[in-house]
Amino acid sequence: MKNFFYLNIGAWVVVVLVSLGWNIKNIQRQRIDIAFQSARSFFDQIVITREWNAGHQSVYVPVTATSQPNPYLKDADRDLRISRDLTLTKINPAYMTREISEISVRYKGIQFHITSLKPLNPGNTPTDREKEALISFQEGKKETGYFIKGRPDASFFYMSPLVTTESCLPCHAQQGYKVGDIRGGISVTLPSLIELSIGPVVIAHFLIGILGIAGIVFFGKKLDGAYEIVKQHAAIDALTGIPNRRTFIQKILEEFKRSKRKNEPLSVLFCDIDNFKGYNDTYGHAAGDDCLNRIAQIIQTSLERPGDFCARYGGEEFVVILPDTPSAGALSIAERILQNTRDLQISHRHSSASPFITLSIGTATLDRNSLCLSDEELIKQADTALYEAKKAGKNRAVQYTTDLSL
Repeated sequence: MKNFFYLNIGAWVVVVLVSLGWNIKNIQRQRIDIAFQSARSFFDQIVITREWNAGHQSVYVPVTATSQPNPYLKDADRDLRISRDLTLTKINPAYMTREISEISVRYKGIQFHITSLKPLNPGNTPTDREKEALISFQEGKKETGYFIKGRPDASFFYMSPLVTTESCLPCHAQQGYKVGDIRGGISVTLPSLIELSIGPVVIAHFLIGILGIAGIVFFGKKLDGAYEIVKQHAAIDALTGIPNRRTFIQKILEEFKRSKRKNEPLSVLFCDIDNFKGYNDTYGHAAGDDCLNRIAQIIQTSLERPGDFCARYGGEEFVVILPDTPSAGALSIAERILQNTRDLQISHRHSSASPFITLSIGTATLDRNSLCLSDEELIKQADTALYEAKKAGKNRAVQYTTDLSL
């Protein structure tokens, strides 16, 4: 029963741990999904802005300290002098992306980088991480994204390819790109993403685990108590409250083995109520049950040592096991049981042995002279002695001897 109890606790702990692991994994998956969605949104915004720029065949902006002409843009109309104080320069999609990235880094810490395996601008040379992603795009991969290991700020790197369109050819046809070719990509690095806390999940599972274990312990004790009651009912005679025949058989096997192992005597007493059928017929079954109960108690109280054992063998028969007791001691205890029974003075008008309820007892002993006996043979000897006590007139105890026939 205890093994079953611990097995249930172990199973519950495993279930809680599996649930905790699954939830933590799910939180991590959600964190990655959020990171991907955020990075894709920034990437899409850059692509849309680039498409707007390319759709206008680039745009002109005033030349300032922060917006200088693009030295890598080969275009005769790259710069337009409008007046002495105003010069416009053409900003193509790639140059615009670099400027947006610089602004984004200053304000949000989000970094964009347009890059290619064949960049026109050396500033667009890919990092090792970007180069690995560009190669994977050429092999068919659609995007890549992961948290950068070793970064204390939990940075997330994302990159997706740029596909050559008609608007790209004015600048990139000279590199051999055609419409549909992957000519590069844009990387997005998101710093300091919010950590999805697993603390509440751990605490919740801990509490669930404790409550579950408490429930198992509570109901386990209830079940254990019910099991003990059932086990007790299986071992105890319901009428007399002393052990039953099944328990006696288990007990005699234990004591028989111990007696032989320690080379100690073992005695067995078979007790039978004299003329009990006549008592039942005369006084009724209710009185008969009361008689059985009183005799059971008197036999039990007649045994003075803790190791002595008595049980109801069946009907009006009782059996006593006396560990480490020689034949003389067994006969003495049998006489004590007989006398205590007489002292009860339970009236029995139709008894042939006495006007009161009496017992007949047969005793048998396993000792050095009978070590070859089995437990069944020892019980049989006590039963034979009981038969002799009945035959000799009842209300007496007879010790088994070799003169008695089995």
